[in-house]
Amino acid sequence: MEMFRLLCVLVLALGLGTVGPGSFGHGSASADPAFWKHEWPKTDFEVTSIENWREIMSGGPPRDGIPALSAPGFIAVAEEDRIGDREPVITVEVDGSVPRAYPVRYLTWHEIVNDTVGDVPVAVTFCPLCNSGLTFDRRVDGRVLTFGVSGKLRNSDMVMFDRETESWWQQAIGTGIVGEFTGIELVPLPSWMESWAEFKTRNPDGLVMDQPKWPRMYGRNPYVSYDSSPRPFLYGGELPPHGIPALARVVRVGDQAWPVSRLREEGQVTEAGVTISWTGGQASALDSSDIGAGKDVGTIRVRDAQSRDVPHDVMFAFAFHAFWPDGKWMLGG
Repeated sequence: MEMFRLLCVLVLALGLGTVGPGSFGHGSASADPAFWKHEWPKTDFEVTSIENWREIMSGGPPRDGIPALSAPGFIAVAEEDRIGDREPVITVEVDGSVPRAYPVRYLTWHEIVNDTVGDVPVAVTFCPLCNSGLTFDRRVDGRVLTFGVSGKLRNSDMVMFDRETESWWQQAIGTGIVGEFTGIELVPLPSWMESWAEFKTRNPDGLVMDQPKWPRMYGRNPYVSYDSSPRPFLYGGELPPHGIPALARVVRVGDQAWPVSRLREEGQVTEAGVTISWTGGQASALDSSDIGAGKDVGTIRVRDAQSRDVPHDVMFAFAFHAFWPDGKWMLGG
């Protein structure tokens, strides 16, 4: 009931009208490409890696009900006075370009930002239900794709789509799952979540995404206390092993996961060819109604032996187990 209330609040906040118990249905009628075809006329449902369509569920909002952004505006760090110091941003640094911060206060409501940094077309993505924040190169087979939010979930993770072919993509793994690009993997780019204070201190001449011109409650969290819930929303899979709570944060690098609780305790670990550090001061975007007042979840940095940033994700444990069931848990000891 609490999760249903949470999604009701989100749908109302997005301006999508009222909802009832059937609004989030995922029975056999809705888990059928024939049912979806009117909304997805260009999608080739004959080509897919999905073995059971019941894995695909409605998250509530329809296609584009959560509006992805393209070509956002930016302002100088010194001009920004709306973001609290502890609020999380996703940082993207491309060689030869000014560092950019994408505030999670905006990504919470839009989930995807299509942008170009230097000469690299990127998709900056955030799935609140998995806490998964990943940045991808939008180029595939010589084409630049533009991504949107399908309104569908799989293992409680956002299913994206590209507007060019209407193929469906799993955000947490960056892989096509339905349509022409099934099996194609997007190239992940190094990016990380850090506090606004950390970004602006390190990059006083950097850029920050400006507030979008949409009627949204930016800075408010519609998923209040979600990361303290015992179970994820719209997830029927196995829970994580080793007694790890389903919504505990883990750092995923490839098919390996380090519990953030371990990193918080140790401060830094060097294993499996990477060094992972934890520093306090970043607020959870999925705790308090005011994002900036969320509990301290800290900032994670992952670097290789040459001190280069490594693509990674800080996601919930249940999502890692769902998409990497044979993955390795780096528990230490």
